[in-house]
Amino acid sequence: MMTPGSYVPIGYLPVLFMMIAAFLFAVGILVFGSFFRLKRRYSETLIPYESGNDPIGETGERFSVKFYIIAMLFVVFDVEIAFLYPWAINFDNISSVAMISVLIFIAILIAGYVYDWKKGAFDMYHRRKRQ
Repeated sequence: MMTPGSYVPIGYLPVLFMMIAAFLFAVGILVFGSFFRLKRRYSETLIPYESGNDPIGETGERFSVKFYIIAMLFVVFDVEIAFLYPWAINFDNISSVAMISVLIFIAILIAGYVYDWKKGAFDMYHRRKRQ
């Protein structure tokens, strides 16, 4: 039975202290930077690209959907590979059911990759370059 005041687990106090320390560190760095950074403005830093390169083209230029498709494919396959990492770490200790489920997962990954390949999702750059 819980008594009043005992509903906060004592084991989470280090986590609370770490969150407070991280917050104070972030605020401290921002305050420190506001006092010591250079405040003079000059024309090179006021252009959209601080690298010193002049912007080329219009700022509202639209990108082709092909770039977004490639980006989404990268994110999807990258996240799915991250799901395989714990399995690879515990490879010696997994059961046969876990092995079968991971093999099914890899088969679905390969099927998605082949589907994207057959649809030409990876050929878009080369197709555009030849035209």
